[in-house]
Amino acid sequence: MQENISPTNEAKRLEEAREAEVPWKKWGPYLSERQWGTVREDYSSNGDAWNYFTHDQARSRAYRWGEDGLGGISDDHQILCFALALWNGKDPILKERLFGLNNSEGNHGEDVKEYYFYLDSTPTHSYMKYLYKYPQAPYPYEDLVVTNRNRSKDELEYELLDTGVFDDDRYFDLFVEYAKADTEDILIRISVANRGPETASLHLLPTLWFRNTWSWAGGGSRPVMEKVENGTGSVIHAYHTDPLFQEFLADYYLYCDGDVPLLFTENETNHVRLFGGTNATPFVKDGINDYLVQGRADAINPAQSGTKASPHYQLTVAAGATEVIRLRLTRTKPAATFAPFAGCDALFQARIQEANDFYAFITPARIKADHPEQAGVMRQALAGMLWTKQYFYYDVDKWLEEHHITPWSRPEERQAIRNGEWSHAYCDDIISMPDKWEYPWFAAWDLAFHMLPLSIVDSDFAKSQLDLMLRNDYLHPNGQIPAYEWNFGDVNPPVHAFATMQIYLMDKARHDGRGDIEFLKYAFSKLLVNFTWWVNRKDRDGNNVFQGGFLGLDNIGVFDRSSPLPTGGYLEQADGTAWMVFFSQQMLRIAVELALHDPLYEEFVSKFFEHTMWIGGAMDRLGDLQDEMWDEEDGFFYDVLRLPDGTAMRLKVRSMVGLLPLAAVAIFEEEQIANMPTFIQRAKAFYDRHPELTANMHLPNKPGVAGRRMLSLFNEEKLRRVLARMLDEEEFLSPYGIRALSRYHREHPFVFQHNGQESRVEYLPGDSDSGMFGGNSNWRGPIWMPVNFLLIVALYRLYAFYGDSFTVECPTGSGRMMNLYEVGQELGNRLVNIFLPDENGRRPVYGSAEKFQNDPHWKEYLLFYEYFHGDNGAGIGASHQTGWTGCIARIIQGMGDVTQEVLLAKDAEMAAIKKTVGK
Repeated sequence: MQENISPTNEAKRLEEAREAEVPWKKWGPYLSERQWGTVREDYSSNGDAWNYFTHDQARSRAYRWGEDGLGGISDDHQILCFALALWNGKDPILKERLFGLNNSEGNHGEDVKEYYFYLDSTPTHSYMKYLYKYPQAPYPYEDLVVTNRNRSKDELEYELLDTGVFDDDRYFDLFVEYAKADTEDILIRISVANRGPETASLHLLPTLWFRNTWSWAGGGSRPVMEKVENGTGSVIHAYHTDPLFQEFLADYYLYCDGDVPLLFTENETNHVRLFGGTNATPFVKDGINDYLVQGRADAINPAQSGTKASPHYQLTVAAGATEVIRLRLTRTKPAATFAPFAGCDALFQARIQEANDFYAFITPARIKADHPEQAGVMRQALAGMLWTKQYFYYDVDKWLEEHHITPWSRPEERQAIRNGEWSHAYCDDIISMPDKWEYPWFAAWDLAFHMLPLSIVDSDFAKSQLDLMLRNDYLHPNGQIPAYEWNFGDVNPPVHAFATMQIYLMDKARHDGRGDIEFLKYAFSKLLVNFTWWVNRKDRDGNNVFQGGFLGLDNIGVFDRSSPLPTGGYLEQADGTAWMVFFSQQMLRIAVELALHDPLYEEFVSKFFEHTMWIGGAMDRLGDLQDEMWDEEDGFFYDVLRLPDGTAMRLKVRSMVGLLPLAAVAIFEEEQIANMPTFIQRAKAFYDRHPELTANMHLPNKPGVAGRRMLSLFNEEKLRRVLARMLDEEEFLSPYGIRALSRYHREHPFVFQHNGQESRVEYLPGDSDSGMFGGNSNWRGPIWMPVNFLLIVALYRLYAFYGDSFTVECPTGSGRMMNLYEVGQELGNRLVNIFLPDENGRRPVYGSAEKFQNDPHWKEYLLFYEYFHGDNGAGIGASHQTGWTGCIARIIQGMGDVTQEVLLAKDAEMAAIKKTVGK
């Protein structure tokens, strides 16, 4: 073990997985929570994925590319799956998967309408805990659809709590826990708590099934699932006879607590119900549903075999009582000497203690001692991120072939179908998802942010995920990183190099100054290709100003930036260009680190230094010009609209677009620069040749605290002007972080008129009133965690250069002066306060939802939303997008025991990492 590595048992399992390839991660929470309505399952002629494969069809229709389930697990190739199914005796269907609205049904786009919580997980998934809240009254499917569909975009969403189905606490809390006795030996404990005032009944059906591979060309033969005799309880034996699958999955046995009925059917499409056709087998995917709900005895297989099976527990739970069911999924065969549940509770107790030990070690000492609530937020955020791993299978070449598109199809044919230019892509991996219901597919820039907190608990997984996006079966041959499933060819911000460098530095701090240089070299070689793609494809006129397009910020601007502009012109994007300065700076930082190990990389130091200068200089050219992004009068960066007649105008929207250039700041220690004499010489020559590029930036030829050098888009004057706006509570500074749009635009909307049509941008602290990108995203006021994280990191870096000599008012106009480290801490505290009880005991994240605010069975469970209300901090958007909102764990970690002396000795954010991880 290296110094600074956790000595806990969970850390030992991680080491075994890395060093000895012990498959501790073979089983995990890899099921999607919504496979229906995804691009992979869409075989429509018009690309309407949501309506081609609906929730109503999902119980009856076998999936092509993956599986979904309720609180479930699978192996890492999703051959065998396990999840819950429930029936309260009143619902029209079994509860086998989470319900929600598609884009056309919700007044603010798609939205899951269930209450479930990821309560705990270790990185090897040796222990996991999940909670699902199941109403005892009929689930209001139709009410949710009809009411939401009839609401306008100005009205709130109609939520499950609003239907009254949880009134009088008539619901069950179902806690699902998993504890690994070994890599392929998993104990399962399901606790059913009746929160209602009367005794209530529940049909509990823990379900084991095979993903349907056999119905598709080249998918091999049908596996087998059958009942086997065992004197102590019911047992299901699941196995493949096909060598194609035996390579990945051996025989498994599901032992049931007690001798309970076993219900068997096939994971086959019910063509009769859905399409009026003929079924391939007498027993189909919804057979267990039809047996229970419709009373059809012939819907399940009396021969006790199939590819989908459920033990049927009929529970009667007294008011306030809890019933516990145990199962065990293992490769151990039934034998007289094998007692599957002997020591079950002791194993759970041991795994829970190991999880506690692991999280106690990685949590900063000051946070544990002085802010235990923050430690709880950190742990739940990381648990959510670990639960949001998913098996993602998408062979795009095969999928396109099934849509009658081949690499030899005409360009117009390929372009007419989604991802038609990505036939090389082959995805068959466990990937971190933004949200396994609302976004059950990877998104490149989301994933880069996910790895920042995940690297706290599992550096190996974080590095492998970043490598994944750069592999030849993901990265396009032209160098583009795939954006997201709905459109691989769209453009996400280039944050991959930033995440790579951050994780390298964290790993280096853990290992007493020895970083994974091979990881850094591999990433750099692939990121070079991606950087070249950006330069060649997104710099329209070759003048170092970038267009980008979508850039993940959805509706932040006046126009849909992924579509042709109504003016016929084009945008020069302040955020697109800032992202490229940021990308170039991160490549510069990586090149400097590599050059310390290999002088050949010094050439790349010069290359990316000059790229940074060219791009940064283009954002604010010499002189006060009207067609550049920096507005001298306002002291802010704006997008520039270039019109067909050659004229240009700034779109004066004060948004995150103008704050992102702050993130483009790189700090270098004096000895790093001193060790590169060739670079020093070239940089000086570059300054001499191009004084026009150096006039408005901060250059590394000026030393700061401890002799550090800084490269930033902002000289001191510009920095003060932008920070004055960012820290103004009437503009960007909310009580809960930095808003995506200035509140100035509440009273002063930006209005653009063209050919009699008006486009407006005004401050919207909550849900979007725009249909852009489905209407479920809003960058016009709310608070987004990832960009706030970037701003905090930038403030720490700026402090590492300026130290205590540079102070600003925070908030602006308050008379309260802070150095930039203190400003970063202030922003961190405001973001953390979203999740913490205030002086009245209310958590801002839950807004006016009284059940969450006051009920002891609700108020301790956190949801990590996609974004947050710009004025009151309430959670909005995808309720389980722990993904990049999980950056709150890194923010809390960085607010631990960090002294000013340490900050001045090291790069600011690295000091925070080294100090806290070292504890």
